[in-house]
Amino acid sequence: MNLTIDIRKLRDSGVGTYLTNLVPLVINAMPQVAFTLIGNTDDLASLPWTHGKNIRLVDYRRRPYSPIEQLEFPERVRFDTDLLWVPFINIPLFYHGRLLVTVYDLNFLALPQLLSRSQRLYARLMFSAIRRKAAHVLSISQFTKDEFLRYVPGRHDNVTVTLLGTPPQWQTASSAGQHAPHPRPFFLFLGNVKPHKNLARLIQAFKQIAGQVPHDLLIVGKKEGFIIADRSVEAAAAELGERIVFTGYLDDETLKSYFAQATALVFPSLYEGFGLPPLEAMACGCPTLVSNGSSLPEVCADASLYCDPYSVDDIAARMLEIAHDTNLRNTLIARGKQRVAQLTWESCAEKTVAVINNLL
Repeated sequence: MNLTIDIRKLRDSGVGTYLTNLVPLVINAMPQVAFTLIGNTDDLASLPWTHGKNIRLVDYRRRPYSPIEQLEFPERVRFDTDLLWVPFINIPLFYHGRLLVTVYDLNFLALPQLLSRSQRLYARLMFSAIRRKAAHVLSISQFTKDEFLRYVPGRHDNVTVTLLGTPPQWQTASSAGQHAPHPRPFFLFLGNVKPHKNLARLIQAFKQIAGQVPHDLLIVGKKEGFIIADRSVEAAAAELGERIVFTGYLDDETLKSYFAQATALVFPSLYEGFGLPPLEAMACGCPTLVSNGSSLPEVCADASLYCDPYSVDDIAARMLEIAHDTNLRNTLIARGKQRVAQLTWESCAEKTVAVINNLL
């Protein structure tokens, strides 16, 4: 049996986290399967889990979403492939073999106002093709599955929910004895600057309470390089001067130290297919304040404080609440540790392997 995986987005945020944590577990659980990994072979060869006897590497470095890849990519898939797993929506339209697709969210269809006309057309094309061509779809939350069935109507029996997890190394962070990464108390936001992340309202909410708390607001993530980046955020942040800090990208070890020292992660996103940042924060013992919509209540359960992401006043009120109430923060930290223990990559891999075995 032969399984080919398009692993070109291994180094990306989001999809890269999914691939890095899940694919090695799947390979380890299926020694009887021959795996072909299509991507940057220099990157792949540096990883210890790509050196098994049942693993073949195929070099292909063209970035997803380029028109020419639709012609080139099928040529990289070997003739003996029994199943092609594409872990994002940009499936090869001219590939006619058996196909497994991972869907993370439907924001391209649910939030069309954030896209250009060409982007909306492209998203509709891809999701329509997934409906027709995919033998099975992996969804990272029940919310995403429900959205997929809502916006891409069709079969209901070929979508499986595989909730994500956090790797054990995230649970090693502790604030005890750590050098403070910032000189003042701070709220933390983690995510790229895109409109659905709701940073404009978060900044407005912080502006409301800035005179009542000693905290700064630290925003971790890239500001540049995104087609639909929210250009209003930087201008709004400038009004608060040094009280708002854009840290840029942080590696995992540095980020863990920020989580461990933060008063809370504030994550008022309008739309998330899963939302890993709250789970990562919980694993590091950081209280979380998240939106009361999309997948976040499903993921965070009773381990987060919730806010109305469309209400600046409510975001501000909840930020004050979590800043001033030590008992609340301690309760959220304890519940967060429990929630992290319930959501694991091993469980995600077990369900994924079951789907793959059935397809093979």
